[in-house]
Amino acid sequence: MKIKPNLQFSVLCDDVRREDNGKFILIGLFEAINARSFPVTHAALFVVNRWCKGEGAFTQRIQIINPKDKSVIFETDDQAFELGDIDRHHTLVSRFNNLVFPEPGKYWVEVLLDKELILNYPVMLKEVSNEPNRQKI
Repeated sequence: MKIKPNLQFSVLCDDVRREDNGKFILIGLFEAINARSFPVTHAALFVVNRWCKGEGAFTQRIQIINPKDKSVIFETDDQAFELGDIDRHHTLVSRFNNLVFPEPGKYWVEVLLDKELILNYPVMLKEVSNEPNRQKI
């Protein structure tokens, strides 16, 4: 029997480490990326998702979307995972390298489960001035 899991969390961050005891350390959680000029290349970012309360085999896909033209900035391949029973959980870490954002604005992180959109949330790309502690408006 297949039971669709819940997405317990989805976190956008700069880096992920795993301790010897299995605990994840999420470094640099953020909701915005600041850049002095555009287009900008962001070297690396991570999306960490935990699935729980499900049973069966599933696939996850993460996409980053430019809402102006609905283009996909980047997407993962399908990431397969399995939950053996309702009490198990599974954490998937997706790394995005050298993302090119063409202009400032609101982009969307989309989390899909078996090709169905489960969650989307914004990440803001902001243009900032060269002056310290001063942001362009």
